[in-house]
Amino acid sequence: MISFYCPEKYLSESWAQIYEQFLITQIPNPIYLQLFLLTLRLEKISGSAGLQHPSFRLDRDKINKMYNKNIKLILFAAILGLAVWQFIEREIGNGIMLVLLSAIFILLYFKNEIIILAFLRLRKQDFDGAKKWLDKIKNPKAALVKKQQGYYNYLNGLMVSQTNMNLAEKYFKKAIALGLSMDTDLAMAKMNLAGIAMSKNRKREAQNLLREAKKLDKHNMLDEQMKMMKTQMKKAANMPKQHYGQPGRR
Repeated sequence: MISFYCPEKYLSESWAQIYEQFLITQIPNPIYLQLFLLTLRLEKISGSAGLQHPSFRLDRDKINKMYNKNIKLILFAAILGLAVWQFIEREIGNGIMLVLLSAIFILLYFKNEIIILAFLRLRKQDFDGAKKWLDKIKNPKAALVKKQQGYYNYLNGLMVSQTNMNLAEKYFKKAIALGLSMDTDLAMAKMNLAGIAMSKNRKREAQNLLREAKKLDKHNMLDEQMKMMKTQMKKAANMPKQHYGQPGRR
């Protein structure tokens, strides 16, 4: 059996350990259990210390850039292959369990777990916690599918919208360009862009963005916020314009 070096501090942080302990109790066949655990440990092992033999040492940054997203597809294929083997061996129960387990990896490929956890932190107004999760994504293009990259920018935009409007505008525009799965999130991004445009005195752009956000908000979840923004726009439009440096009439 191949032996690996993997410090406890890395394993303790990994969801892979949960699956490993579950499978040890559920799967009686030691041969394919070892094969599965081997694939399951690849992400943490290659990202930390690598294999014991010097010729198998792996660069952590290169692994992060190459495999963050695709490792889930590899694990999905490996587990699905084991499931097929179990069906061939007439171990129907084990096969069904492995098919369900493989579905978790394909789900996490399209719905990244770090984005989900950052969303949960943000819903609780824990901006620091959300930022810590998002900071774990070092290379969004390598780690995330296109729409999840959109949510990465969307969440960053929400977090900096109160402190840095210019940066928030860039994040929201990039999120809209990449795409968001839910119309409500897209409406929120456009509404925030409308607020930023209004604060920069770009009234027509703000009105157009607010109109687009209204169309996307089909369930009126942002209705109150939009009404407040429209009221602010009307007040700004009715304010008398100030002129500076005009010469007096004689």
